[in-house]
Amino acid sequence: MNRSFWKDKKVFLTGHTGFKGSWLSLWLQSCGSILMGYSLAPNTKLNLFDLALVAEGMNSEIGDVRDLERLKKTMKYFSPEIVIHMAAQPLVRTSYKDPVDTYSTNVMGTVNLLESVRNINSVKAVVNVTSDKCYENNERILGYREDEPMGGNDPYSNSKGCSELVTKAFRNSFFCDLGSAKIASVRAGNVIGGGDWAEDRLIPDIFKSFQEKKPVLIRNPDAIRPWQHVLEPLSGYLLLIERLYIEGNKFADGWNFGPMNDDVKPVNEIVEYLIEKWGHKEGYIKDISVQPHEAQLLRLDISKAKDKLGWEPKWDLCKSLDSIVDWYEALLNNKDIRALTLNQINQFEEH
Repeated sequence: MNRSFWKDKKVFLTGHTGFKGSWLSLWLQSCGSILMGYSLAPNTKLNLFDLALVAEGMNSEIGDVRDLERLKKTMKYFSPEIVIHMAAQPLVRTSYKDPVDTYSTNVMGTVNLLESVRNINSVKAVVNVTSDKCYENNERILGYREDEPMGGNDPYSNSKGCSELVTKAFRNSFFCDLGSAKIASVRAGNVIGGGDWAEDRLIPDIFKSFQEKKPVLIRNPDAIRPWQHVLEPLSGYLLLIERLYIEGNKFADGWNFGPMNDDVKPVNEIVEYLIEKWGHKEGYIKDISVQPHEAQLLRLDISKAKDKLGWEPKWDLCKSLDSIVDWYEALLNNKDIRALTLNQINQFEEH
C-alpha cells in the first residue's frame, strides 16, 4: 500500500468496532486518513476497539446498517471518498441460532450500504468485505476462484454469497457510468490476530483456556482452513482500493485474499503450535458434543490478486502465530495496547 495515498482521504468504514475493523481503523489513522466509523457497539466485554482506544483517532457513530435512513444520513453528512463495508454477523454457529438476524444484517445491510452510496456523489471507491465461505463448497482440494458459483450450506455462508450477488447487481445496475463509484468485493480466509474475543473462534478459545489453565476444547481438530494474520487481507483491501480509486472499472470485481498453500492447515496444528509456544501443560481435547455442520475443507485461489494487483502474503503462519502470542503476552503484562497494535502494523509494513 502507498501510505501517502491514504493521507487526508475521507474513509467511511462500517464495522469499525469489530476485530478486523479495529485493526483497519488504527492502520488508516496511522496513515492520516479522515475516518468515519459506523457500527454497533462492541459485543464482548473485552474488545480491541476499547482497549486500543480506537475511537480517539476517528469519528465514531454507534448505529445499525439495517437502519437505512440513519445510514444514508450519516454517510451523506460525512461525504466520503472511499467506503469500506465490514459490518456483519460474522459467525457460522451464531447463524444457526439466529438466521433472521444473520440474513438481515449480511444481506439487507449490504443493500442499505450500497443504496446509501447511490444517493451521494462524493464516493469514488467501495469495497464490500464478504467471506471465503461465500462459495458453493464441494470440499475439493483446489482453491476456489473468483468466478466460481456463490453458495453456502449454512445461513452465514449463504448470506455472504447473497451479499456478493447483491454487490454484483448494484454494480451492474447503478454504478456503470464513467463518473460513478467503482465497487469491488473481497473474500478473505480464516483471519487471526491479537485482540479477538469473539465467541466460537479458535484463537479466542485457545487463549481463554491458556488463562484459565484448562485443556483447550476443540470442536473439529481435523478441519482444514486458510489461516492468515488479520493484516494480510487488510493490506490487500487497501491496495485494491488504491487501484480501484485511480484506475476504476478494471478492478471493480470480486477478489480473493488468502494465504499461500503451505499455510492451509488443520485446526489441530494451530492448537499444538500455540500450546508449545505458550507452554500450556493442560493440552487440548476434542469436543464430543453434537455440532452444527461446518465445511471440513476450504481453500482460496489467490492467483488473481498476485497477478493483477501484485499482492501476496508477507507473514507465514508461524510468524503470524508468534505475533499473536506476543500480543496476548503484552496484554497480560499491562502494556499499551494501542501502541502495541500500531507497532505490529509497522512491523508488517516493514517486512
